[in-house]
Amino acid sequence: QVQLVESGGGLVQPGGSLRLSCAASGFTFSRYTMSWYRQVPGKERELVAFVGPTGDYTSYADSVQGRFTISRDNAKNTMFLQMNSLKPEDTAVYYCFTQYGGRPSWGQGTQVTVSS
Repeated sequence: QVQLVESGGGLVQPGGSLRLSCAASGFTFSRYTMSWYRQVPGKERELVAFVGPTGDYTSYADSVQGRFTISRDNAKNTMFLQMNSLKPEDTAVYYCFTQYGGRPSWGQGTQVTVSS
């Protein structure tokens, strides 16, 4: 059974940094693309970034390009999102995602709040 567990969210001031983690289990982590999404109340969930199975390919939403860095440690079955220069508009619940066996799998989410 696929399990994705996010951690690392919290309250941070504008301009600050946070590092999110996603611990994965129940599948061969190193074979699958992994993604971060985020969602604010009343809006659709949006793709923030994704990383290929080996970590050598990454892609970012325009809104976070140059500020966020996605990475993974396949030896530890963990994905990361380093978020720098945070803005109030980055406030959202951040979700870890993968598609295993053609079926989408989501974590429970971690809240990130950027506010002074």
